[in-house]
Amino acid sequence: MDSNEILKLEFTALNIRRNILRLIKAGGSGHVGGALSSVEILTALYFNLLNIDPGNPKWPQRDRFVLSAGHKCLVLYSALAERGFFDKSVLDTYGALDSHIPGHPNMHKLPGVESNTGALGHGLSIAGGMALGFKLDKSPARVFVLMGDGELAEGSSWEAAAAASMHKLDNLIVFVDRNRLQISGPTIEVMSYEPLDERWRSFGWSVRTINGHDMNSIITNVMQAPFEKGKPSIIIADTIKSKGLSFAEGKLSYHYWKATPEEMKQADLDLEVIENQLKEKYSKEHQS
Repeated sequence: MDSNEILKLEFTALNIRRNILRLIKAGGSGHVGGALSSVEILTALYFNLLNIDPGNPKWPQRDRFVLSAGHKCLVLYSALAERGFFDKSVLDTYGALDSHIPGHPNMHKLPGVESNTGALGHGLSIAGGMALGFKLDKSPARVFVLMGDGELAEGSSWEAAAAASMHKLDNLIVFVDRNRLQISGPTIEVMSYEPLDERWRSFGWSVRTINGHDMNSIITNVMQAPFEKGKPSIIIADTIKSKGLSFAEGKLSYHYWKATPEEMKQADLDLEVIENQLKEKYSKEHQS
């Protein structure tokens, strides 16, 4: 991709991180670790790859995105607001009674949410059903899924993986946010599925492994999907939990974050640092 386009997406990713902090400020706490580790993935999807229309969120030919790891909803809400599915003021209602943005996504409350998720292990099954339906209808729509690596311990995920392969759902593209941490510890210690790439191949999937914070790599690989005709595609995205917050990156204790005023001040400063780095990058590219 053109470097200017990538830089624009990186600025968008920064805005989405700021939206996530806005949600935490409103509600006081939330599942921030996995939300921040998957920002680049959702930025690439919602601002470059998905065939969607925020003004017509129920458009039948749209691509679908299923957030299987529903507790990462902060990044979904932030991306949808940034993309224009609803006014950003809604973000300030997080944690309030009867809010349209509860602790797990609700398709009946918010435009752009394609499925209720939260009980881990069900998103791939739902997405597989969508993809199969599109195949039967000869629809051009694709289905994208974001799963967490800790979520893979749920047996229903592997039933869905087997079914997707059997039905040759090459309109199904899955990301695994492999930040290597879950609520009770490192995934490799809680329930290891490594080598993850070989396990998915054994289920009949076409697999690629990328840096999940590299915008160009995310977009390039998705544009090449399906990686093999007749096979569902999976992208194992290596990421850093709580990416962007200097005090929280790679730390288990920030899987769920109850922010102190001091931490929130530091978080704002960290994002200012990222903004200055992006501005410097922009300046250098336009001077050359």
